[in-house]
Amino acid sequence: MKLTSRYYHGPISDHFDGTRFFDIHGVPPKSFADLLRWWSSRSLSGWPEHVTDIQQDIPPARVDGPRWRLSFVGHATLLIQLSGLNILTDPVWSERVSPLSFAGPKRVHEPGIAFDALPPIDAVLLSHNHWDHLDLPTLLRLARAHNPRVITPLGNDTILRAHDPAIRGEAYDWHDRVELAPGVAVTLAPMRHWSARHLFDRCKALWAAFVIEAPAGRIYHVADSGYGDGHHFRAAAEQHGPFRLAVLPIGAYEPRWFMRDMHMNPAEAVQAMRDCGAEHALAHHFGTFQLTDEPRDAPRLALVEALADAGIAAKRFRALEPGGVWEL
Repeated sequence: MKLTSRYYHGPISDHFDGTRFFDIHGVPPKSFADLLRWWSSRSLSGWPEHVTDIQQDIPPARVDGPRWRLSFVGHATLLIQLSGLNILTDPVWSERVSPLSFAGPKRVHEPGIAFDALPPIDAVLLSHNHWDHLDLPTLLRLARAHNPRVITPLGNDTILRAHDPAIRGEAYDWHDRVELAPGVAVTLAPMRHWSARHLFDRCKALWAAFVIEAPAGRIYHVADSGYGDGHHFRAAAEQHGPFRLAVLPIGAYEPRWFMRDMHMNPAEAVQAMRDCGAEHALAHHFGTFQLTDEPRDAPRLALVEALADAGIAAKRFRALEPGGVWEL
């Protein structure tokens, strides 16, 4: 895949310097030397080669009225069905999340929905360009089978077009609001993260969270994010709340010295739920691909402990296995 020297050309802003994006409330990504230090000391354990206890959801064609149906496909991929729309987040049906077909993090759990069992997909919310979120083979399969709109932050549309113009990428900036259907819209919101597809394109495409507005309430969807001082979560509550549901990452957080600024741990995710004021929360970004050092079951166990410490009922913040469904 060939790309121009920049993913995005546009005016300088409070989070774009003319070449690269940044977050004034975040920190730059770790250096290549830090990456080598982590890799040289990694301890990979606690993950099976493959999970055999598999359930798969067969979703309905549409969900109308005030009911919401959320199906956990795996990692950061969710099927959100509401107000007659079918929305996928960061869809990945590939076996690996890597630039290499023969190496890199490999799926240990089959997708919770078989690709051919998907209902008609109207829109994809694509948060950023890391390989475990922007999966070009899956996006092209979706384009050919469903032709959905792909709503994504600035610069990521360049990656999609370079792979295949059939992928209908629409790029927007933080705080842009996009109507998906009458009464349903999505707004891109800041999140504490960064972007890259290789070693020389760091932060040349933007990253974002999404606020989904529907007649029955609002969903705050956060893909990858560090916690920091919680600024973005409190700001989301002030600017876009109240939220009926927050979708928050709980995995890929060890070792903390390396991951703290880009990935929350479960205790921080619980605090983020409190900061954004969500009535309920759904966990994701765990249990499908081994990206970091914690065992596969650690995020779920730590979430139970963090909720108990915070005095929050476990039913308010759920961690589903792939194929699991939550109807609100």
